[in-house]
Amino acid sequence: MTSLLQTLGLRRSLAPTPEPQIIKIHGQPVALRFRRNAAAKRMVLRLDLKTGGLVVTLPKRIGLAEALRFVEKSHDWISRTITKQPASVKIEDGVAMLYRGQLHTLRLTGGPRGIVQVIGDELHLPGKSEHASRRLKDFMTAEAKRNLLTASRHYAGVMDTKFSRLSIRDQKSRWGSCSASGVLSYSWRLILAPDYVLDYVAAHEVAHLREMNHGPRFWRLVLTHCTQARNAKQWLKAHGKEVHRYF
Repeated sequence: MTSLLQTLGLRRSLAPTPEPQIIKIHGQPVALRFRRNAAAKRMVLRLDLKTGGLVVTLPKRIGLAEALRFVEKSHDWISRTITKQPASVKIEDGVAMLYRGQLHTLRLTGGPRGIVQVIGDELHLPGKSEHASRRLKDFMTAEAKRNLLTASRHYAGVMDTKFSRLSIRDQKSRWGSCSASGVLSYSWRLILAPDYVLDYVAAHEVAHLREMNHGPRFWRLVLTHCTQARNAKQWLKAHGKEVHRYF
């Protein structure tokens, strides 16, 4: 009963989450949305890599007016950050796109439905052009799941642990996650990165099944079983934004 009352009291103390806004940054419209986090101690502003808009995390009592003043003071940072983002890639015949860390030329072959084929440095995509983006993303997602399942099973074996389930998502700010119930979740975009990067993320998340932290024992476990961990971290730091150009 006490726990229920505390929960109800917490909910009552939360201010309503403001509605999304459209703001102008140096004359350009930018989408702005808010999320409420009762545990947050201060406001946090970040760029949503998936939408190109902005997200402000608000503590429990911060309202719209104060949030907008916070964003107003951050205009220069917002402008610099948006400018640094790589341009999005349109999915069309002849476009160059990453797949397993290498640039491939996309070929829309048309004709009847069939499977996506990797032929040399080309991705051959059958079917109607208006369905190209969806079909290519479905192919990438399936490939990511197949490879991540193999890698996760391998690391679960060598680290003497088990996971309960594996899911593939389009996570905005992380490459993978591990829940306390043993569910591994990964970004499908890892299939765009080199194989050793996908392999490292699998090792990282499986290691969390043993150590739910980033302490010395966790890193010892990862580095013992994944020799390319440092190189993979460097690749993600240097090229992580690149894989969000697609779709």
